[in-house]
Amino acid sequence: MKQKMWISVVCLSAVALAAEDRFTLKAPNGIEFSEFRGYETWQYVEPHLTNDRIKIVAANPAMIAAYKYGFPTNGKPVPDGAILAKIEWSKKGLPEIPSQITVAGDIKTVAFMVKDSRRFPDTNGWGYAQFDYDAASGAFKPYGKDASFGTACHQCHNLAKAKDFVFTAYPVR
Repeated sequence: MKQKMWISVVCLSAVALAAEDRFTLKAPNGIEFSEFRGYETWQYVEPHLTNDRIKIVAANPAMIAAYKYGFPTNGKPVPDGAILAKIEWSKKGLPEIPSQITVAGDIKTVAFMVKDSRRFPDTNGWGYAQFDYDAASGAFKPYGKDASFGTACHQCHNLAKAKDFVFTAYPVR
C-alpha cells in the first residue's frame, strides 16, 4: 500500500513539474515564457480557423483596453506592455456528433506578441515568441534556432503596418 502511494506521489509530482516547466523556457530572441504567466485566463479577442487548426487569440488587460479605446480605427498605436497570445490546437470532431461539430484536439503551439519599444526597436516595438508543444515529451519547446525568428514574424506582420502590425480584430460581442 505504501509503495502504491509513493508511486502516486512521484507521478503527480512529475506531472506538476512538467506543467510548470514551460515557464523556464526562453525563445531564441530572449523572450521568456514566464513573461506571459496567466495567459490562459486572458480575455479572448478572436477565434481563427484554418484547414487543420483551431486558434484562439487572447489579450492581456493592456491590449484589451487598447481595443476598447478604439484600436485600430482610432489611429493610436498599441501601448507598451500590451500582449497578444495565440493558442493553437488540432481539430477533431465531437465524439457524440463528429460530422457536425469541430472542437479543439491536441495542443500544438502557443505564440506571443508583446509590445515593448525599448526591447524591440528593430521590429517597430514588437517582440515575437513561439513555443511548440511536443506530445511525446508532454512539454513545450521554443520554436526557432536563433533570434531571427522574431524578424521573420515581423516581416509578415508588415502586411498589417497600418494597424500597428496587428492582424487580429476585436469583433462586436
